[in-house]
Amino acid sequence: MESNKEKLVQRFIEYAGFNTQSDGEQTHCPSTRGQMDLAQYVAEELRKLGLVDVQVDQNGYVTATLIANGCQEAPVVGFIAHVDTSPDMAGGPVKPRLVQNYDGGDIVLHSEKSILLSPKDFPELANYIGQELLVTDGLTLLGADDKAGMCAIVSAVEYLLSHPEIPHGKVRIGFTPDEEIGRGADLFDVTAFGAEFAYTVDGGELGAIEYENFNAANATVFIQGRSVHPGTAKGKMVNALSIAAEYQQMLPAGQSPEYTDGYEGFFHAHKLSGAVETASLHILIRDHDRQKFENRKTLLESMIAFLNVKYGAGTATIEIKDSYYNMREKVEPVKYIIDLACEAMETVGVKPSIKPIRGGTDGARLSFMGLPCPNLFTGGHNFHGKYEFLPVTSLIKSAETVVEIIRKVGKLK
Repeated sequence: MESNKEKLVQRFIEYAGFNTQSDGEQTHCPSTRGQMDLAQYVAEELRKLGLVDVQVDQNGYVTATLIANGCQEAPVVGFIAHVDTSPDMAGGPVKPRLVQNYDGGDIVLHSEKSILLSPKDFPELANYIGQELLVTDGLTLLGADDKAGMCAIVSAVEYLLSHPEIPHGKVRIGFTPDEEIGRGADLFDVTAFGAEFAYTVDGGELGAIEYENFNAANATVFIQGRSVHPGTAKGKMVNALSIAAEYQQMLPAGQSPEYTDGYEGFFHAHKLSGAVETASLHILIRDHDRQKFENRKTLLESMIAFLNVKYGAGTATIEIKDSYYNMREKVEPVKYIIDLACEAMETVGVKPSIKPIRGGTDGARLSFMGLPCPNLFTGGHNFHGKYEFLPVTSLIKSAETVVEIIRKVGKLK
């Protein structure tokens, strides 16, 4: 696939040119027009390549089939990526730039604004000296999350179609909208997709394979205060903002994102809004361990009860909504799909690195919907921001890994 490097890079740049930021304030699907534009574009591309049953539904979900080639009895495997990009950073116009033969120093993203991609801040750059890197102009994200995954999947099926000597079974392709706002699996039809198992191609650095993720919930704390003129407020005013801040300070010390890693869970107070009369505090709850996850929710509720004793009944209320669960319990019974992916990586010269996701993917929810779906690397770094970069060699290896998985699945009965 190295010989098709220029075509693969150009494909990624074309995808990156679509502004596909999702918008959590919208209720329709897809939440933004750009996602549908890219969905229709890639669907037409798949048709031209020779895939069948290519569809884009009214919600922007793309599905397609690579028909079996001599391995009709093999299980059907699926590969899934998402078309949207994060709303956390400007999503367009994206102006990707290819850095040739990276020398290990600072990369100037935007000279006028003095925006640098520096190994002082991102030491992992040292792993890519001598390689080609796709970077931004410092004003937008790059979109490797997850257009690199789309690119790897499309390039893999293109390779198989141009090499009919490689036997394989039936393969299903799926591209979803609104993953970045937690809705990517909402309208995914697992039964119609028809795969026995699948892989999301939505991971990070070279070699990563993930089948453990956080159990996740979102909590919203509502504080009801009492606004009184500050000159005559003694004994009367109840400042909702102060109480919300007090609640945040009651969260366990050291159990926040900036102090945790690996399997450690956290509370993340990420948004506070309001005034004296009313305030709201949004908190993310994350833990790999299901019981610890449930205990975290119980703790937040007990803190609400404490405030209502201290300030009066009805002062504080909380709404907690579960988002997704740890896919491990659904993937471990079919652990061979992890072994298969590891073997595929080794075949193409990549060392597998199994690690927990400190987040979630469409695959987590799909696993609980009946489609076991671990996550594979794309090679990108620093997602959701202007310092995002994508090593071209890693992207090539992502596509090669998809090809090799398909080849190996074809030998299963």
